[in-house]
Amino acid sequence: MAAAVGLSLEVTDLACRRGGRMVFDHISFAVEGGEFLLLTGPNGSGKTTLLRALARLGRTESGTISWRGADIAWLGHLDGLKGDLTVAENIDVAERLRSGRLPDRARVNEALAAFDLSSLASRAVRTLSAGQRRRAALARVAASLSNAWLLDEPLNALDQTAQGCLRKVLGKHLALGGLAIAATHASIDIAGTRRLELAA
Repeated sequence: MAAAVGLSLEVTDLACRRGGRMVFDHISFAVEGGEFLLLTGPNGSGKTTLLRALARLGRTESGTISWRGADIAWLGHLDGLKGDLTVAENIDVAERLRSGRLPDRARVNEALAAFDLSSLASRAVRTLSAGQRRRAALARVAASLSNAWLLDEPLNALDQTAQGCLRKVLGKHLALGGLAIAATHASIDIAGTRRLELAA
């Protein structure tokens, strides 16, 4: 992970529309390196919309989003993996697209091991189960040098063991000064967790 000195996010009076409807407005919060923010709330409350806005993937109606010292990695509802590529190739290609360079091989191996994927590294993603694909997508994020992770429902398709792997990897990321924000219906309680509840 890149050095996280001065890493922070400040959101002020943010408002977003979706389908012509105001999903939320007057949202303000701040997150710093070492902190994990959970976005919670019922379906339709704007968790994904807010995450996409933070990643600069969606438009905002008003307000400001100010990142400082951030290099962002994104995990959406879809895994973002190419089925005909192997797990390892997917990680390599994603990092080339994100940063313009191949990831460090030792870092990739560490990420694969962290999500119990070492034995599947040379398997085509299309041959994997839904849970294995989700783990591969999470390994892609962990293998990047990004210090800010934006995760949309990261626990989707993960069994209890894999959820434990995610908590451990997130904990290490935060301990190194990284920042993470996740939209979720489930609990991901680790040290440094804060919550932002969005209303429907």
